[in-house]
Amino acid sequence: MSDRNTVLEQLRAAVGDRHVLTGDKATRRFRRGYRFGDGPVLAVVRPGTLLQLWNVLQAAMQGGAAIILQAANTGLTGGSTPDGDDYGRPIVLVSTLRLTGIQLLNEGRQVLCLPGATLDRLEQTLAPLGREPHSVIGSSCIGASVLGGICNNSGGALVRRGPAYTELALYAQVDARGELQLVNHLGIALGDTPEQILQRLQSGDYSAADVGDGDGRAASDPRYAEEVRKVDADTPARFNADPSRHFEAAGSAGKLAVFAVRLDTFEKEAAEVFYIGSNRTDSLTAIRRQLLTGFERLPIAGEYIHRDAYDIGERYGKDSFLLIDKLGTARVPAAFALKSRVDGWFERLGLRGVTDRMMQLLTGLLPSHLPKRMGEFRQRYEHHLLLKVSAQDAAATEAWLRGFFNDHEGGYFHCTADEGRKAFLHRFAVAGAAVRYREVHRRQVQDIVALDIALRRDDADWFEQLPADIDGRLLHKLYYGHFLCHVFHQDYIARKGEDPMAIEHAMWALLDQRGAEYPAEHNVGHLYPAKPALAGFYRTLDPSNTFNPGIGQTSKARGWGSCDCDGH
Repeated sequence: MSDRNTVLEQLRAAVGDRHVLTGDKATRRFRRGYRFGDGPVLAVVRPGTLLQLWNVLQAAMQGGAAIILQAANTGLTGGSTPDGDDYGRPIVLVSTLRLTGIQLLNEGRQVLCLPGATLDRLEQTLAPLGREPHSVIGSSCIGASVLGGICNNSGGALVRRGPAYTELALYAQVDARGELQLVNHLGIALGDTPEQILQRLQSGDYSAADVGDGDGRAASDPRYAEEVRKVDADTPARFNADPSRHFEAAGSAGKLAVFAVRLDTFEKEAAEVFYIGSNRTDSLTAIRRQLLTGFERLPIAGEYIHRDAYDIGERYGKDSFLLIDKLGTARVPAAFALKSRVDGWFERLGLRGVTDRMMQLLTGLLPSHLPKRMGEFRQRYEHHLLLKVSAQDAAATEAWLRGFFNDHEGGYFHCTADEGRKAFLHRFAVAGAAVRYREVHRRQVQDIVALDIALRRDDADWFEQLPADIDGRLLHKLYYGHFLCHVFHQDYIARKGEDPMAIEHAMWALLDQRGAEYPAEHNVGHLYPAKPALAGFYRTLDPSNTFNPGIGQTSKARGWGSCDCDGH
């Protein structure tokens, strides 16, 4: 085993001095998670080519280090950051953001994405072809990577497409002998040696004749559209730990070093948006059942927002909304990076949350950013549903909604293009609002308990009613999510002095009673224990426990130590 200085020298030889970061200041924005996770690292390394990435992995392994690969660092459970300082070995964190690259296959019907490719960039690349990726809004708004979605079985808002999934990938794996192997399952002939494969892939040095069909392997989820229609099933439609959606890179959660994935793309279609409000949950339940079973084509998206989440999002997600609305998603990653650097500077002076308080003060002086009709529905209704359907289905959908609300409490309006865009943008601004609230109200807030849960498809009591002993420990509850999939995000803002972990464990017990699965789409990270099947999958992928050790609260020890790998 090499000493730390030798490892650093080898890493610098692989990528250059400039791209090996050390020290708390330089590594802060990489080693600290968006909501959760932090810990010391030997170095953050930023390779600029796939071959450099391969050489970095070899150097880190030779130095006896654990390796954490990270793309955009937008996860909510700390799954791509260290967690504490008890790994028993140094950590090399490899940032893949410089490894950008998107290559079109089969006239754009498929794409090949390198580790630094973002959802936002992929969407832009496909737009001129009239096609779009698996996910087109949500995480893409804050620069999430394509590979991160695959490795975490990320879900998203699009009802027909299911979790991010592929069986076609190029990845490095440490085998049971502790040797680094490169596995090419892209279905593309690129050569025999790692050097040849990686260099040809990086440069796109292959022909259409080299691109096979992948031996029948899928490049997207082949069955979700059928599964989500089963509204009477007593199990969730999708959740992170579903063993049927774990395949090599898919769901690997950093236990492999993924160099590229091959994915299907989808024809982009014209769409219309309806904004639905009601004070009765059974009305929304009836709407959900009809939308999933009563029409030939599934809706494109159906997003839920509770009134309280609407309010917190309107006030504390305003700057995120305006940034994306005025400048587009491409500017958001750079804005987050700048914010992290500024926050780090102030924190060294003992000042926390300065940028959050400044932005909150500034945006509070600006006029309302949400459409008038949305505000009117906020006043009238507790529960809000944003429904996006194919343009060809809009007339039939509106006719059904009109008839439905003749007999049921609630209402709807057919959005203009601007209203529809802003409604969905507000929904995704809500997702970060709890973090801003916490930073602005540190004296009142202990922390956030953030859950993403998958309810049974037949669960009619989907809106949570908390026991008084838990409810009294909270300042706010934010409920929002992917309503048609029955996947909800639930952010609880805990009062000062309360124990967030104790609250979360109490929540888990309630969810277990309801037959829910959690997390639904954000991966277990370091926040949740991996269930036995998931922990077993991790050990199969990484028998030496070199990559992302400790994920899912499994062992952090080299070779898994004495861990029985049951997730406990």
